Amino acid sequence: MKAISIRNVPDDVYSALSTMARDNRRSLQEQVKYILEQEVRLTKGSSMAKAKEWRERLKERRHSDTVLSVREDRQR
Repeated sequence: MKAISIRNVPDDVYSALSTMARDNRRSLQEQVKYILEQEVRLTKGSSMAKAKEWRERLKERRHSDTVLSVREDRQR
């Protein structure tokens, strides 16, 4: 497992992290690790990232206009 050292953390951020750690009954290191893990999970599997991936996959395909298809179907 790798280690990260963070320098020059603003006092208010450090204080907030310390409070969060205490409230969650974690050490400061465990709290920061938890926050980083959550952020990575959210970024990795976000719906926006998935949508972007699908737009890239489908950008060369020609798609029909669904509004026109629904209108035509309603007129039958």
